[in-house]
Amino acid sequence: MVADADMILPDLLQPGLALVFCGTAAGKRSAAEHAYYAHPGNLFWRALHEARLTPRRLAPSEFPVLPDFGIGLTDLAKRHSGNDNQLPPDAFDVSALHAKIAIYSPHVLAFTSKNAARAALGHAVDYGLQTGHIGTTQLFVLPSPSGQARGHWQIAPWLALGQLVETLRNR
Repeated sequence: MVADADMILPDLLQPGLALVFCGTAAGKRSAAEHAYYAHPGNLFWRALHEARLTPRRLAPSEFPVLPDFGIGLTDLAKRHSGNDNQLPPDAFDVSALHAKIAIYSPHVLAFTSKNAARAALGHAVDYGLQTGHIGTTQLFVLPSPSGQARGHWQIAPWLALGQLVETLRNR
C-alpha cells in the first residue's frame, strides 16, 4: 500500500463504515485543493445529499467529517491525479484497494464510475448493486459525478444507493 505521505489525497477509512466511495484518481482541482471531488462542476456532494447519505450538502473541504456519517473515501490511484486518460498505465493499485476493503470491511463499496469498477473488478459492469463481493462488502456502481461525464449522468443509481445504505443501517 502507498504511504500516507505519498498520497495525493488521504484515504478516509476506518472500521465500522457503512459505505466507502472509490474513484479512479483525484482530479487536478481536487489535488490542488487537497479535497475530494472539489471541482465546482462535480456533482458528488450534491448527489450525496440528494441520496440522503448526508444531512446537508457538504463542501469538498468538509470531506474529513464523512466518517461521522458512516462514509469513507479512497481512490484506485493514490499517487497520481488527473483525468483517467492522463494516468500512467500502472496508476491503479487494485490489490491495495482489495486489501483495504478486506481490512475495514464496510457494508458497501461504491465505485464512482464504471471505469473505476471495471478496473477494480476486472470485467464490464452495469450501474447498481453487483452480484459479487469483496469479502463481505457489497459492491455498487454509480454514474460518474464528474462534470466531464455529464452526458452519462443519472441520479437514480445514487438514490438507490442511499436506500440500500439506509436499509443496511437499520438492520
